[in-house]
Amino acid sequence: MNRTDELATNLRAVQARIAQACEAAGRPPATLVVVTKFFGADDVRRLAALGVTDIGENRDQEAAAKHDQCQDLPLTWHFIGQLQTNKANSVVRYADLIHTVDRSHLVTALQKAAARADKQQDVLLQLNLDPQPRSGRGGVAPADLAALMEAAAGAEALRVRGVMGVAPLGEDPAPAFERLQQAAAHVQHEIPGADIVSAGMSSDLEVAVKYGATHLRIGTAVMGSRPDV
Repeated sequence: MNRTDELATNLRAVQARIAQACEAAGRPPATLVVVTKFFGADDVRRLAALGVTDIGENRDQEAAAKHDQCQDLPLTWHFIGQLQTNKANSVVRYADLIHTVDRSHLVTALQKAAARADKQQDVLLQLNLDPQPRSGRGGVAPADLAALMEAAAGAEALRVRGVMGVAPLGEDPAPAFERLQQAAAHVQHEIPGADIVSAGMSSDLEVAVKYGATHLRIGTAVMGSRPDV
């Protein structure tokens, strides 16, 4: 099986899972964001030819280069990795939606970068879904979400579109996604139109859909095992 056929087979299987999960939950179709970390621009082109419209990237250097090689494609680019403030200018250049805004210093850096680029930058607020959030992990602690939301909503060059979360490893994802669903409802109440819920990966997308995910970040189930790097 050649690479295009492999991707097409995997893609059909994932799309069927998403459709079944959304139907079971009585919800509109969720957006599939295919995570292409460690895979090259050739695979992005194959995905686009197969109808994929949304690409997720974790690392700025890789994402920037891949974006530049695929600028002719009608794609929406999602930055889903942990973001250092010194990468704000670079990421704002190509990212349509940044999923991982989790601290006020990053809000400030992105506001400056977007203003400098004369761009309205769409962002999601990342919530730490660990039962006992610890420092050093991605995502804002639930107790600090309101302050982060206020800071991001007050940044003129940023537009808060919703929330993002990652279920803790090795645990039932349902309680974590339920917490994210509650946070999403609060954010949307405070910021009308902030209706994106980015949650779910290859192993737990069905549970994420059940708890309101609108955007699913799927890597391995579409791309296969990561190549040697």
